[in-house]
Amino acid sequence: MSEQHHEPGSDEPAPQEPTSQTQEMPRVDVELTFPEKSRYEAGTAPDFDDPYRIDVDAILSHADLPTDPGPITRALPLVDAIKRQQVKASTRSLEARLIGGERTMKRREVAQKAGISLHSARKLWRALGFPNHGEEDVAFTQNDLQALLTIVDNVRSETLTEEAAISVTRSIGQMTDRMVVWQIEALVEDMIQNQGLSDPEARRKMVELLPELIAPIEELLVYTWRRNLNAAIQRLGARSQAGVVSGNDDDAPLPLARAVGFADLVSYTSLSRRMNERTLAQLVQRFENKAAEIISVGGGRLVKTIGDEVLFVAETPQAGAQIALTLAQELNADEALPAARVSVVWGRVLSRLGDIYGPTVNLAARLTALAEPGQILTDALTAATLKDDARFVVQELEATSVRGFGDINPFDLAHGEGGSLVID
Repeated sequence: MSEQHHEPGSDEPAPQEPTSQTQEMPRVDVELTFPEKSRYEAGTAPDFDDPYRIDVDAILSHADLPTDPGPITRALPLVDAIKRQQVKASTRSLEARLIGGERTMKRREVAQKAGISLHSARKLWRALGFPNHGEEDVAFTQNDLQALLTIVDNVRSETLTEEAAISVTRSIGQMTDRMVVWQIEALVEDMIQNQGLSDPEARRKMVELLPELIAPIEELLVYTWRRNLNAAIQRLGARSQAGVVSGNDDDAPLPLARAVGFADLVSYTSLSRRMNERTLAQLVQRFENKAAEIISVGGGRLVKTIGDEVLFVAETPQAGAQIALTLAQELNADEALPAARVSVVWGRVLSRLGDIYGPTVNLAARLTALAEPGQILTDALTAATLKDDARFVVQELEATSVRGFGDINPFDLAHGEGGSLVID
């Protein structure tokens, strides 16, 4: 796996109280991007779009009714037109509920009422992952304004710096975008598999079903975020108490000591050429679900999945080794999946944008590529850390040349006495 990418106020006076029925507020720049006034007025950059807008045309493009071969009748186009109107009405109703009101403002009005430049507003909106509206489009609601103000107020109060605000905002945009796509496709796939619907029929029904799911999913989302935040805080507290025992020395070039592991499926590329799209998707989903469950049970964190590969981290080398062993055992025992290769390495990493970086990550990836099907590899440092633990057996292998690391001696990792993870 190759390494990836990174990225990214002053305390201005609060906006004056509105003095007219139109609620127009004088512009007070929060220097999120510190644009000059001339740049603000020019408005040359593209603008932001609404976060919750449902693309009716995009949905309908997947919703052409399948028809049996036979004589053309006037009834089929009529039925098709009625179905299209029903879907369009459903999406309009959903949009009103999701965005929380009517669209009453243009992009410049939103920026003015938030007390920031148009350029700054665009920058924040793009951080949330939303595309652009035109200068004259009446596209924004009071909810959109409030979302912008929430970010801006935290910069004004110096709770967040501009860089931190952009990064936090981008994390929300990227994660929720992926989450929404995942959820929609999961609903569609479930209807296809269990109700015998075609893809277009399932997408129509999904639109009809969503109103019943918005509230419970929203509630579950907030609950899960809070639980995950608490878990992260508890881990941080435990590490602070452990001090240097955990390996978190203040002067270390990379701040976090973690067990980093990979698991990937053998011969995935050749398999993918022989499978149809739906079968391949089912295989990948089975692999990801099983890996995610094992990592969670082991107290680790699934960093990301890339098709046939998962990347995980754990707080200790022992926890990482147990996860690696269980991944290899469970994945290789599953007859519906090809064999898996696994690695785990204890070392230092840099955590940014929800991902991890550093030589430890690269070494773990290289060891995975070296492993035989069903095998787990680790490095000398990790093996030395685990060798006195009866739960693990490590065996040194012949030296081999590893790109970027020179000649190294990988170690085979196997189960010792007891202590395996229990997957119920």
